[in-house]
Amino acid sequence: MNLKTVAVLPGDGIGPEVLDAALPVIEALGLPVDLEFGDIGWECWRTEGTPVPDRTWDLIGRSDAVLLGATTTKPRREALAELAPELRGQAPQYVSPIIQLRQRLDLFANLRPVENYLGGGTPYRFCVVRENTEGLYAGLDWDHVPDGMWPLVADHPNACRSGRPGSTASIRLQTAHGLDRILRFAFDTARDHGYGRVTLADKPNVLRQSSAYVLGRLEAIAADYPEIPFEVLNVDAVALWMARRPEQFGVIVAENMFGDILSDLGGGVMGGLGLAPSANIGEHGNYFEPVHGSAPSMAGRGRANPAAAFLTIGLMLEHLGFADEAGSIQDAVRHVTRRRDRVTYDLGGTATTGEAAQAVIDACREVPHTPTAAVITIGDELLRGDLEDSNAGNASRMLGERGIPVRVRHTIGDDEATIADAVRACIGRDDVVVVMGGLGPTSDDVTRSAVARALGRPLEHWEEAWQGVVERLTRFGVAIHDDNRRQALFAEGADLLPNPHGTAWGCRTEAQGSTVIMLPGPPRECLPMLEMVLRDGLPHLPKRPEVTTVFRRTLGIIEADAAALVDQLVADSGAPVRPAYRWHYPYVDIRLGCPPEAADELAKRLDTALADHIVTGRDRTAVQELATLLDQHGLVLDLDDRLTGDVFATELARERDITDGTATLHATVSGTWQTGDRTTYTGTVALTCTVRDKTDERTYRLTVPNRGPEVTTCFTQFAAWSVARHLTGRHHTRTEEPA
Repeated sequence: MNLKTVAVLPGDGIGPEVLDAALPVIEALGLPVDLEFGDIGWECWRTEGTPVPDRTWDLIGRSDAVLLGATTTKPRREALAELAPELRGQAPQYVSPIIQLRQRLDLFANLRPVENYLGGGTPYRFCVVRENTEGLYAGLDWDHVPDGMWPLVADHPNACRSGRPGSTASIRLQTAHGLDRILRFAFDTARDHGYGRVTLADKPNVLRQSSAYVLGRLEAIAADYPEIPFEVLNVDAVALWMARRPEQFGVIVAENMFGDILSDLGGGVMGGLGLAPSANIGEHGNYFEPVHGSAPSMAGRGRANPAAAFLTIGLMLEHLGFADEAGSIQDAVRHVTRRRDRVTYDLGGTATTGEAAQAVIDACREVPHTPTAAVITIGDELLRGDLEDSNAGNASRMLGERGIPVRVRHTIGDDEATIADAVRACIGRDDVVVVMGGLGPTSDDVTRSAVARALGRPLEHWEEAWQGVVERLTRFGVAIHDDNRRQALFAEGADLLPNPHGTAWGCRTEAQGSTVIMLPGPPRECLPMLEMVLRDGLPHLPKRPEVTTVFRRTLGIIEADAAALVDQLVADSGAPVRPAYRWHYPYVDIRLGCPPEAADELAKRLDTALADHIVTGRDRTAVQELATLLDQHGLVLDLDDRLTGDVFATELARERDITDGTATLHATVSGTWQTGDRTTYTGTVALTCTVRDKTDERTYRLTVPNRGPEVTTCFTQFAAWSVARHLTGRHHTRTEEPA
């Protein structure tokens, strides 16, 4: 591949930081691109009297492409006020660097791709092509109507009342030269990138004469592209349908002002300007720019979204002939934004600019990611509480065992629109979407139509499924009704899932990188079907990386404090670790999913950090652990329990396999209420457990909130934990005292 030279002009505000964060992707992809940095923007104006110095024009002239970060533009009065004192006397004319680039390089076409990078909803992919050099932005704009123009407007009633000094005018200039090249660019873009149609956004119902001329040029150019349909729509209607049905568009082409408005609306449709790239292409050059602007108030804060910079680099690479690499960047941005794992504040995340950029670069390098799932259970009976929603829990467990943790669970009534909205929101974001229930033959079973609606596909009759329904009902002597035919309807393109235990078959289908699995509601039917799908594998998912779980159950520490300690430990380890926390009184459980080779070291660090609080490394209570130890040692526990009465002894006896032993261990349990009392559940309780055998005596202490009747559970588990530590020699580092 030939070496390409790119002029990088970081510019102002957040421009330098988003480019600094995103440009390493070029090296990560191993591209033969030479980056040369130049100066542009407000600081150049302030110190040199021009926002685009001659040396920058020289750099642009010898480069294959220009990558622009962002530039700041201010009104003439402010611009002159900020000039260096020695330059103010010269009173140079301030011209926006963007305008200078477009005019000097004759960049007639502004390209703004719009795509559903966030996932959810109906997929869409279109672009806005804006004419840059004429229209209402041609510069034919006067503060008073010129003498030669006055006869053309003098008869307007408002002009008559205001007179020429009180009337202004602008001209929407459109020429055959300008129209033909922008329309041809639009059709070429549609042909080269697979867009299905070209839509001219204009105002033919009001600007009748000029729009009629534009239509004539459109028809003449379109004749050279017979395979591409075209249409003319009012620009206000285009704006409405961009927001409501963006999937219906391909290439939208418009004059300067209409295109300016529609292209920013396209950024809003995508989810914000932080996702919006742009290209400016012309006869003698180009420049590529994320369109979020310089945002000076955000500069240096590390909050700017680098996604638009990545997508802009992708546009530039495609222009330079690196289409595959450009596609990799788009895929990486799509992956990161849909999973929201490392995104900036504008997409609902907390990542810094650098962290979000690294996530995209990692995705470009095909760093394995953890897939996610969504589980949606359907039925009014679940919302009413008539039935326990056991399907959601069982499906979550099954997916988790396959290495696909569930990101979200929804329980929804029998309402088609609500079901469709929930499914649509997960498509493209989660790798697996499991929908369970509502596939019966009655009118309130609307899941199949809701899923088809979310997929944007029609329902079709599947004879194979219908024969399965007929065969099963006939075998059991059950009458077959026309309503049963609903159970043979599935979305177009689905793969059927037979139901060995019922009449309602399921299906699976792929959409926007997600596998959507639709299953009946009865657990004895849907769970074996889900097991079959997971056993057969999901081809679009990467092979599950081997993961070891480090588990610790802790007592005497609140969840937030445990998480703060462990999160720092994970960060310091440098290993790809996924922490999870669960509070179930009186315990906080900690699970760390990590590569097998990192497990031993991680466990040692965890044990050191939480040495005063770890009860066990197994999913067992302290009472269960103590019962096992006493049985193993053949011990009888002589218990003086002044705190729980017989609760501790009763629970321990329930867990033990033997009732006698060859030796006796003595334990005394007590508590002192501090700043409160036992009956009103206020203040705290200082717990004490003294354990004594033939050779050693130790006292263990812990202070806990007197939170309510359940505090007795904490007393019992503390007492068992204390005796277990005495037996194992895992003594508390701060609260135990030798006799």
